[in-house]
Amino acid sequence: MAAPPCPPRRPISAPCFLLCFLLGFVAGLFPFAHRHLHLDLHLPLPPPATAILVREDPPSVVVDVDTPLPAAAEERKLLLVVTPTRARPLQAYYLRRLAHTLRLAPSPLLWLVVESGAATRDTAALLRGCGVMYRHLSSPVPDAPQDRPRRRGRRQDRPAVDSRARQRNTALDHIEHHRLHGIVYFADEDNVYSLDLFYHLRDIRSFGTWPVATLAPGKSKTILQGPVCEGSRVVGWHTTDRSKNQRRFHVDMSGFAFNSSKLWDAKNREQLVEDETHMEGVPPGCSKIMNFHLHLEDKNAIYLNGWQTTQNLDVIIPLKKEARPLL
Repeated sequence: MAAPPCPPRRPISAPCFLLCFLLGFVAGLFPFAHRHLHLDLHLPLPPPATAILVREDPPSVVVDVDTPLPAAAEERKLLLVVTPTRARPLQAYYLRRLAHTLRLAPSPLLWLVVESGAATRDTAALLRGCGVMYRHLSSPVPDAPQDRPRRRGRRQDRPAVDSRARQRNTALDHIEHHRLHGIVYFADEDNVYSLDLFYHLRDIRSFGTWPVATLAPGKSKTILQGPVCEGSRVVGWHTTDRSKNQRRFHVDMSGFAFNSSKLWDAKNREQLVEDETHMEGVPPGCSKIMNFHLHLEDKNAIYLNGWQTTQNLDVIIPLKKEARPLL
């Protein structure tokens, strides 16, 4: 008996073919995925948080209070630079020159600029662009004494405190009122300063002093005035002042600096130190000249308000007009 004929095959549909293809593709990738998963599961785990090695504390070290701490261990002291100023021909030149120096000095530094009388817009505009942290203060000018008849044989009364001293006192009042802790230094605007000075200022603990050079008015020689030191100890003074018997300390106003904490005691405002034993020579040996006095003031110059002319200048030498060639 003959076998019955086979039924014809049905064609495979597209969805069925796609499903079979995807299953085969996933099955082919399984060995590779298993290998990676197997390796990841066997990665070394980090140690638990409690497994921290604790070292024993090092033996204590006795530090002498007279031994200076390294710069990395001690926080930098704030430098409080006080500068009196007044409106005059070279004011902008002086302030800009000093501002450029202070910008290069190590921070932190606060520049206290004190004007005689009301604060001016010109100075305020200059300070805003100086690139130094500053405070603009004003020192009111005291009222002039009423005119009194001059007595024969007596001179007119003179102010007890000059303008710069009054401006410095205004800055000291500001420092004391706001309890600004740091090293106070009186930097007059018409002086020239070395950057070494601002580095040595932070070495001062209480009161430091150093020699200052002054260019003589005739600009023919340089005069030195200040302490003579053995190490950091002041042993004498070098001065050319003829009134040496009247002055106790032969130190220039820009030749010393002190810790602002001295201002918290009212009696120190009259005299910061009692004698040379409370002074520190800066740097040890007092062998560096770190600032100069220069006489550059021009008293006969005309001060231009805002350093700008109000009208065009007159033509003194006019340009000659060249004749154009005829074409």
